[in-house]
Amino acid sequence: MILLIRLILAHLIGDFALQPRSWVEEKETKKAKSIKLYLHALIHGALALLLLWDFSCWPLAAVVAVLHLVIDTIKLYSQKEENKTKWFFIDQALHIVSILLLLFVWFSPQIDLSSISLNPNLWVYITAILFITSVSGIVIQILLSKWSKSISDDGDDSLANAGKYIGILERLFVFTFILVGRWEGIGFLLAAKSVFRFGDLKESKDRKLTEYILIGTLLSFG
Repeated sequence: MILLIRLILAHLIGDFALQPRSWVEEKETKKAKSIKLYLHALIHGALALLLLWDFSCWPLAAVVAVLHLVIDTIKLYSQKEENKTKWFFIDQALHIVSILLLLFVWFSPQIDLSSISLNPNLWVYITAILFITSVSGIVIQILLSKWSKSISDDGDDSLANAGKYIGILERLFVFTFILVGRWEGIGFLLAAKSVFRFGDLKESKDRKLTEYILIGTLLSFG
């Protein structure tokens, strides 16, 4: 596990801490003709070798550099202005997967999957997370449907699906606070949301909207 953490740390340092914005812009402009692309890959290989602290692992570091170069090149030629966000996450996912594959090929770590799958807490957490994200959102939407029709949408310039993702995030935060036993965090989160919502409710002067938001918030936290 410590080897995996070291390789991921090397990746994070190389991709974020040691990559100036100017390098990113040059790579996006010149693509494979940019010298910064190859220098960036070499830095990743050097960081992997440095953090593994074992010179006999230089072939692994070299493969890390080559794979990073290949993945970055694919991203540069595939991404467009309208899908940069999507390709950022695809790029990062491919880097992490490549690190995992290299780790298994090089060191062949023994992992007992049966002990993980038989752990009852794992299934409890998976079920809980699915419920408080996808399921709860639909249940709350159905419960509020008869009131949502009476809420005016005039002048509503909110972000698309913002309410859905706010609800998912707040329920995940509550779930995490409960797991770590920090119950005061739930009160802080509820208070913070109330403060942010206060301005909207004060300006709207709409009692129905106030009641609708209050019911939705309490259902979500409940």
